Amino acid sequence: MEMTIQQAEQQLIEEFSYFSDWMDKYSYIIELGKELPLIDVQYKTQQHLISGCQSQVWLHAEEQDGRIIFTADSDAIITKGIVNLLIKVLSNRTPQEILEARLDFIDEIGLRAHLSPTRSNGLNAMLKQMKMYATALKP
Repeated sequence: MEMTIQQAEQQLIEEFSYFSDWMDKYSYIIELGKELPLIDVQYKTQQHLISGCQSQVWLHAEEQDGRIIFTADSDAIITKGIVNLLIKVLSNRTPQEILEARLDFIDEIGLRAHLSPTRSNGLNAMLKQMKMYATALKP
């Protein structure tokens, strides 16, 4: 059976709870960046670039059987990890599920509190873009 968004968030909260120190959490985020479902090179265009991010982040959304599949890439390793956290929770969901997602895990794992203001703005820009795709692809 497939995990709900809340279960996916809970799983990430548990994974992050194994690390007491933020340097270890950053290392884990970098590891997650290496597992990022990479965007097809044809979508690494200005049109798929997220504005508001300090580094370059490309995000692509594709509808398959009523669900949205996200792929992404970034030129910054930590940003790759951050976008993969969002993809782990939001990819392969219906547009409605994405639009209703509260994403409390971001604050629960302490991510927002440990990002620089520019990275935090980038995180918000990624979330906003994912929700915009969900709105656009909503039946």
